[in-house]
Amino acid sequence: IINGAYDLFLSYGGNFPIVKYFRKLIGAKYFNRGYKAYLGEKLNATFKTVRDHEGHGSHTLSTAGGNFVDGASVFGYGNGTAKGGSPKARVAAYKVCWPPINGNQCFDADIIAAFDAAISDGVDVLSVSLGGDPAEFFEDGIAIGSFHAVKKGISVVLSGGNSGPDPGTVSNLSPWMFTVGASTLDREFTSYVELGNKIRLKGASLAAATLKSKTSYPLIGADRAKAANASAVDAILCQPGSLDPTKVKGKILVCLRGINARTDKGKQALLAGAVGMILANDEKSGNEVIADPHLLPATHLNFTDGVTVFAYINSTKNPTAYLTPVKTQLDAKPAPFMASFSSRGPNVIDPAILKPDITAPGVSIIAAFSESVGPTEDESDTRRIPFTSQSGTSMSCPHVSGIVGLLKSLHPEWSPAAIRSAIMTTARTRDNTVNPMLDSDGNKATPFSHGAGHVRPNRAMDPGLIYDLTIDDYLNYLCARGYNQTTIQLFSNKPYVCPKSYNVADLNYPSITVPELNGTTIITRKVKNVGTPGTYKAHVRSPVGVMVTVHPSTLKFTKIGEEKKFEVRLKPSRKKVDAKGGVGYVFGVLRWCDGYHYVRSPLAVKRK
Repeated sequence: IINGAYDLFLSYGGNFPIVKYFRKLIGAKYFNRGYKAYLGEKLNATFKTVRDHEGHGSHTLSTAGGNFVDGASVFGYGNGTAKGGSPKARVAAYKVCWPPINGNQCFDADIIAAFDAAISDGVDVLSVSLGGDPAEFFEDGIAIGSFHAVKKGISVVLSGGNSGPDPGTVSNLSPWMFTVGASTLDREFTSYVELGNKIRLKGASLAAATLKSKTSYPLIGADRAKAANASAVDAILCQPGSLDPTKVKGKILVCLRGINARTDKGKQALLAGAVGMILANDEKSGNEVIADPHLLPATHLNFTDGVTVFAYINSTKNPTAYLTPVKTQLDAKPAPFMASFSSRGPNVIDPAILKPDITAPGVSIIAAFSESVGPTEDESDTRRIPFTSQSGTSMSCPHVSGIVGLLKSLHPEWSPAAIRSAIMTTARTRDNTVNPMLDSDGNKATPFSHGAGHVRPNRAMDPGLIYDLTIDDYLNYLCARGYNQTTIQLFSNKPYVCPKSYNVADLNYPSITVPELNGTTIITRKVKNVGTPGTYKAHVRSPVGVMVTVHPSTLKFTKIGEEKKFEVRLKPSRKKVDAKGGVGYVFGVLRWCDGYHYVRSPLAVKRK
């Protein structure tokens, strides 16, 4: 049972007779038999449509393959030309998610049926902005559907989930999937909080409304504005029914992030009579602030600045504040950094496979939106706009899908694994201040947050070397995981003879993870030259407390397509290990360099 909307796009080709006269959206289908079976009753006409009534599918599909559109903005903010990652692609949508029933809205039967249809239709890239709780691969409909797509040469890109920052929360974990985390970009929509004590704090917002007066307004913490029958815990979160309008009216209300939606807090503040809202992060959300299209003047502060606001309220008899109008800020620093919500590794199904694979922009992303609903997706929101800003790994996923589409056009002979490798090994792990990427808590981000790093599309066009994989490699991997003929046939569709010996760790993945280092471990990898002839030398930044050597340490390639194997030997050293923030893991990097190409693989190691 999974959440989200389902979006697949076609980079070129395909067999769509459906929407005959369109050149961009050339097909749309819906799948609801699994949903209907669970509901146990007949569906009415509202369930027999491909129309997007909540905006999620429109947003993600346009991010992956939308055309160039001048004058795109959200209430005039961020005005410019919008385009998808593959702007010349033809696209198709497959709808599998419906109104929730007991929290369930997307069913495996419908998802697998959509995969089958997309494969039959001849799509080149599948962008899948949905996911569920991690499950063993033979029990995971998305993993099964993805395998059959990859078997046909279709790249499958998936969101890693929005359950961060807790460790072990990432989903879509199979090695044939391309799993994407979410990070920021260097554009911000800023609205400052000006406190009565002259302190000025930068927040994020896309609220269309501004305060009527340029003077300060009374400021109150939501915990001090609780209704008589409500708890302070519910009130500070601005939960429905928890606020006393007589205490809130005419004031700027400070709400704490958590439980209910950010824009719903603004709605509750507005209903209680607030003139504005300050949304303060809890400690878990850290530095991640999100620009939302609030119903009233509002801004979102990070944890530290939120503490400052509450301290001011608690130390002042008559606290006041003012919220400045929203402005678009470019070249924000530092960027990118990881989103707090982005799900983290390690991989709870197979810790030897690093997930997520990559990170991409997923915070305050402007893209197309369904005008059948307001930008807050609340029934009370009567505003209708063709573009809006949304955040999530659902938004970062189609960024990568669009890049995959471009690479398929540039290198049609590359396999899905080769394309993933090109993107992963050319990613960056430094921000625009040339310092290591940060996590949402201000600490250095790790591969469990960003995978191989933040995507760099131009570098991926010419990666130099790739780590390739075939369907037999994946089947051998399943054999190594103990799959029998019955479970393997869910993937292979025919009997498959497992090799006599195969190690899960030797799957030719672009990253290297050792979840239990006890003595010397030898990992085998193979790289293929897809660039000019050259000699590559290995450079290793070993994880703390681990000795890493590469044999051979030099690889010479004389032609395109030439492959060479190497071994990575890892051994515990006597050095004391501080794996704080890594769930017991330490991290390093292996790079192959020829003076021009830098083929980078993250190392994640847990000493026993």
